[in-house]
Amino acid sequence: MQVSGNENGSCYLGVDGGGSKTIAIIVDEQGRERGRGQSGCSNRSSVGFERAVKQIQAAVEAAAAAAGCQFPLRAAWFGLSGVDRAGDDSIFHPHLRSLARRVHVTNDAELILSALDNAAGVALIAGTGSVALGRDMRGNSARAGGWGYLIGDEGSGYELGRLALQVAVRAADGRGPATALLNHIIQYWSLDKADAIIEEVYSAGDTARIARLSGIVFKAARAGDAVARELVERAANELVLAALAVSRRLDFAGNPLPLALGGGLLVHEEDFRAQVLRLLGARRPLGQVAIVAEPALSAARAALRLAPGLSS
Repeated sequence: MQVSGNENGSCYLGVDGGGSKTIAIIVDEQGRERGRGQSGCSNRSSVGFERAVKQIQAAVEAAAAAAGCQFPLRAAWFGLSGVDRAGDDSIFHPHLRSLARRVHVTNDAELILSALDNAAGVALIAGTGSVALGRDMRGNSARAGGWGYLIGDEGSGYELGRLALQVAVRAADGRGPATALLNHIIQYWSLDKADAIIEEVYSAGDTARIARLSGIVFKAARAGDAVARELVERAANELVLAALAVSRRLDFAGNPLPLALGGGLLVHEEDFRAQVLRLLGARRPLGQVAIVAEPALSAARAALRLAPGLSS
């Protein structure tokens, strides 16, 4: 697999394993990107453990091929959604150990937090799922959200998509107010009628597919649809609530709150991001604000910096 002549010692890997896709990026000793690979969802809660590992391996192998690196790589940081509880990282370790000499496994939110000075502050992520995670200068940590799509993930792409479907079918029945979301969803999925939504939702069983409907909600909201606007405002308030819950459990000594934002909704939806920042800033003064568009790249560079201390 060694195509470009890179030595294993100069290959550092970062993996961002999310609910929609898995991205692996390899950098050299100067932190320059050398290769990347992509695969599908690697959240074990959504696709199962074996499937999650296969998706991770597929993305990493593609990145290594592009970079011309052989296994094992020098060091790797895997940020995986679904790694939420103590001991979750150890479950993945035996299956990832062959990919790098030193391996670090955390929740994907940790990748976002590393973008802040001293990795201290609050990371707020809204992609397919949602979670807030923080760390203060004393090393104390806290998190809120991240309970998964059945009982949590408020403010996420999945919840926006699910709620869009809910208000759309209520509008179709006459049980709720009219909304452009109904026709938008029918057109987006190329359906003949509203009844066909049932099969689309229940036969697919794909959280990422539902989450992609969030783009329709933002589009309808920008066009002035009152129902869509209400859904977007609800999502923003839920994310603010999660960030505040984390900040209250940590000690920032009365200083403005450092905040790192990640996930497709907060990175790519500028109006939504501004709304979240405005609502949060009204409740608590903000300090450094970092927007992390490439968590896997941040993870690879973090693996480079922290290589001697990573678990083997």
